[in-house]
Amino acid sequence: MSPTHEAGWAHVEGALRGPGWLRPPADANPLVASLWSSTTHKVDGNLVVGGVSLPDLVANVNTPAYVLDEADLRARARAFRDAFAGYDVYYAGKAFLCTTVARWIAEEGLSLDVCSDGELTVALRAGFDPARIGYHGNTKTEVELMRAVAEGVGRIVVDSFDEIARLERVTASLGRPARVMVRVTAGVEAHTHEYIATAHEDQKFGFSITAGDALEAVRRVVAVPGLELLGLHSHIGSQIFDTSGFEVAARRVLALHAQVGEEVGVTMPELDLGGGFGIAYTTQDDPSDPAQLAIEITKIVEHECRALGIGQPRLSIEPGRAIVGPAMCTVYTVGTVKRVELDGGAARTYVSVDGGMSDNIRTALYDADYSCTIASRNSEAPPTLARVVGKHCEAGDIVVKDEFLPGDVRPGDLLAVPATGAYCRSMASNYNHALRPPVVAVRDGVATTLIRRETVDDLLATDLGAHE
Repeated sequence: MSPTHEAGWAHVEGALRGPGWLRPPADANPLVASLWSSTTHKVDGNLVVGGVSLPDLVANVNTPAYVLDEADLRARARAFRDAFAGYDVYYAGKAFLCTTVARWIAEEGLSLDVCSDGELTVALRAGFDPARIGYHGNTKTEVELMRAVAEGVGRIVVDSFDEIARLERVTASLGRPARVMVRVTAGVEAHTHEYIATAHEDQKFGFSITAGDALEAVRRVVAVPGLELLGLHSHIGSQIFDTSGFEVAARRVLALHAQVGEEVGVTMPELDLGGGFGIAYTTQDDPSDPAQLAIEITKIVEHECRALGIGQPRLSIEPGRAIVGPAMCTVYTVGTVKRVELDGGAARTYVSVDGGMSDNIRTALYDADYSCTIASRNSEAPPTLARVVGKHCEAGDIVVKDEFLPGDVRPGDLLAVPATGAYCRSMASNYNHALRPPVVAVRDGVATTLIRRETVDDLLATDLGAHE
């Protein structure tokens, strides 16, 4: 988390210089290419994505808007598919899902992971083969499980003893079997924010290996005639840059895999190592590419299987952020620019935009870092350290904590934030009765709206008092 001081942010050492990793640029106009989708560049100061100039796009769809680079998303999906050949690669739909993206994922040969009935509905509406869908979630109701089994979902990741009992009733009622994986917690502290580190013991997901719950869950699944045990599932967290956590998790999960074979007499055919692969939000981030990840993870599993003297199960992974995150940016219009003067000559420049925590909650929720650029013109003004904030009635409504922008940034400028594909639209809200932005796909100079902007009628549709 960011450092604090009881007298306020300005009293924190270095607060007005920005974080140590953020270097003042000589020119605030150029892009840092590693933060943007592959087709993104500037032409005379105008940001162009997928062959579409953002000022031209904004003239048609207004701001704020999410801009999705189709070619980039597809290329990242293929990169994981090809690098992890021989694996099952499940796109984690929770990162961002709509019917069109589900179709793209299917066309690129990936499977799909969903974690709610709503996500399952979108996938099925897109024509996604249910046999290639995995269903996650730590609290699935009997109604949700009934639908998943009836639709023929390829695998259900069980997360509690209650859920195993529910599935037993569901499969008996429908007379249809269900293929399941058992979610386990490997006791690994991933190097990420505590809210997105999901394999340590003190959290809501999975069965503890250490406490023996995971082995007991396997025994219960095996005892149910309507359940087919595929294997174990482990997920150590999100926004992870090295494979050391995967190494420890694989060692512990494969040890349990071997124990199941010895004590339960069942050889499980599969093993899922989850996702959580990091992306570059700012220049401090240095993610591995899929090919390197595949080499390192495969070596880890092969080594552990040899050490245990067991055959290697079929492996699966679940990238979400790493596919859609860099493929999307968000474009805003600057509304106000305010220089806040403090005692001793300290000051901060606040750049307020027409969106905020309703379209990107991650900065407020996770203390996440983002970058940004002026997307509608060049500037000869020297760079100035700025904080980009939203329009909501919260002091914590921050979009970009620190970034160097041209010193003449002004109302009416378009400002674009890269790497907003993962979780921003998925976690968007109507806070302050804001209307959620559209998602516009761009490719080869053509812009196509995938999700339209919400309207006031949408906002009032569930407010029954409006019909009195």
